[in-house]
Amino acid sequence: MSKPHSAYDVIVSPVITEKSTLVSEANQVIFNVAPRATKKEIKDAVETLFKVKVKAVNTLVRKGKLKTFRGHRALQSDAKKAIVTLVEGHHIDIATGL
Repeated sequence: MSKPHSAYDVIVSPVITEKSTLVSEANQVIFNVAPRATKKEIKDAVETLFKVKVKAVNTLVRKGKLKTFRGHRALQSDAKKAIVTLVEGHHIDIATGL
């Protein structure tokens, strides 16, 4: 597989859940990211797209689950997420979009 080429290839989408809105109070934002993206690439992409300063990036991979829907069993794909901590004074409003 090739490496992501642009910031839009690294950051797939923001995660908008109850938990992600709770961590936003701690100056953190959660994104779905490309499976092969590194912490450095994620940091550079967020700083480029949102014009903010990133303090730290933590990543996790949620393994795909076996789900049954209308009698059909299917395996969901793995999902990589990044929890991005911003420097004090910087803020990203996910609701406005890019």
